[in-house]
Amino acid sequence: MSDFLEVLSTYDIAGAFWVNIRLAFFAGIFGLALGTVLALMRVSPVPSMRAIGSGYVTLFRNTPLTIIMVFCISVLWSVLGLRLSSDFTANFFWLAVLALTVYHAAFFCEAIRSGVNTVPVGQAEAARAIGLPFLAAARLVIFPQAFRGAIAPLGNTLIALIKNTTVAAAVSVPEVSILMKEMIENNGNYVVPIFMAIAVGFVVIVIPVGLVTTFLSQRLAVSR
Repeated sequence: MSDFLEVLSTYDIAGAFWVNIRLAFFAGIFGLALGTVLALMRVSPVPSMRAIGSGYVTLFRNTPLTIIMVFCISVLWSVLGLRLSSDFTANFFWLAVLALTVYHAAFFCEAIRSGVNTVPVGQAEAARAIGLPFLAAARLVIFPQAFRGAIAPLGNTLIALIKNTTVAAAVSVPEVSILMKEMIENNGNYVVPIFMAIAVGFVVIVIPVGLVTTFLSQRLAVSR
């Protein structure tokens, strides 16, 4: 056991997990913002807006995240010359954030739309009856209640995002799965303990997110 602990101490596991946390943090913020816009389009009275929102969700929900990640590097960066940072390593990090954002925005959108479905129809009708246009009704009446009803599915999407940050290994972002591979290659006698240590690390990150979202979903539930 002491030998294994010595092996763990020679690697910066906390630093690698910090990369995953940062990926999830930025992709979560940008993905939620984009998902909110997409959800607004999905419930819009304008058919073209609904079609665009639906098309985006259908496309990205059914495209593997790895394909999107590789596309950002092999096309956006290599072919089109997209640079999100002057620093080479940071540029790969932000390209990974971009891939995670556009992918999970589709899931954030559907989570929010599920919250919209919990808002009584009478709320929207009352907003229209007092003369509120669609955007004002969505901003003031529908979406505040929708977010409260969508906390649980939003939390599930965030948990999936945290775990999916390991896909950033496909574009050489130095996150924890790359470190785990290096640890296993250099310490073949500890394959299972290394795997379990990394798995426990993700459990430590994910469980509090689940507990917080469960508490908030119960605390902020809309009374019927």
